[in-house]
Amino acid sequence: MKMFDPHIHMTSRTTTDYAAMAEGGITAVVEPAFWLGQPRTTAGAFIDYFNSLLGWERFRASQFGIRHFCTLSINPKESNNQRLAEEVVELLPRFLQKDGVVAVGEVGFDDQTDAEEKWFARQVELAGEYDLPVLVHTPHRDKKKGTIRSIAVIRDVGFPEEKVLIDHNTEETLPIVLETACWAAHSIYPNTKMDEGRMAALVKKYGCERILINSAADWGISDPLKVPKTVQVMRAEGIAEEDIEKIVWQNPVDFFAQSGNLDVADIDIRPSIDQTLMHDGNSVLRGQTPVVDS
Repeated sequence: MKMFDPHIHMTSRTTTDYAAMAEGGITAVVEPAFWLGQPRTTAGAFIDYFNSLLGWERFRASQFGIRHFCTLSINPKESNNQRLAEEVVELLPRFLQKDGVVAVGEVGFDDQTDAEEKWFARQVELAGEYDLPVLVHTPHRDKKKGTIRSIAVIRDVGFPEEKVLIDHNTEETLPIVLETACWAAHSIYPNTKMDEGRMAALVKKYGCERILINSAADWGISDPLKVPKTVQVMRAEGIAEEDIEKIVWQNPVDFFAQSGNLDVADIDIRPSIDQTLMHDGNSVLRGQTPVVDS
């Protein structure tokens, strides 16, 4: 079964993770711009970060047969720095038209401040100007309130709900999202957020329409193989293969194809691996024997 991890922070992961993901059946990923663990202090740091998502990380994924796409934004936490947020949002348009950018995101709420709402709304407006979908981060605290408030921002801006993916859902927020035309994603984590068994129960209750799963793996305690692991649990729970494939493949393809930057005709073809290639003179090999597809 083809699998798509539509939210994973591969900048934080190793080449061993890429190899394991490819072996586990993952053929495509979306990497959202996010919080790096400590505050960035200049817009230049974002320029370098965005360029790395568009260049080096896309190359690194291809070296293991995985297609890499990204979403770009200033994240909710850092948008509380008003000066920095204004500078980053001003430079975003130069990146939003690049190959491989399939949405604006992650945007949304962290502490649910007025500053977060201001830059959330402005970036949703930018998504409308550049005809891109939006990836929404729901907060870790007061998630239900943050989800309802996020939907209100989308509606206040007048952005089409069918181009919005609301992420990090739980049993409490999923029915709220499904009452809209937005799509609903779930981050499967080792100890928090959502686990495989709970996700299978949600699919049994609500079906597979507009529902996605992801690993959201990053620099913290997380697991880049949570998508294939959840597939195994859904199978064990008797969920139909076509419903599983819709959740882990067709739904993310259909959602991000709305960007115009995800080629539906090619997305299910795994990229050929040629580890003799370099990016700006750099290789992923570190002296290892290169793999080249025949």
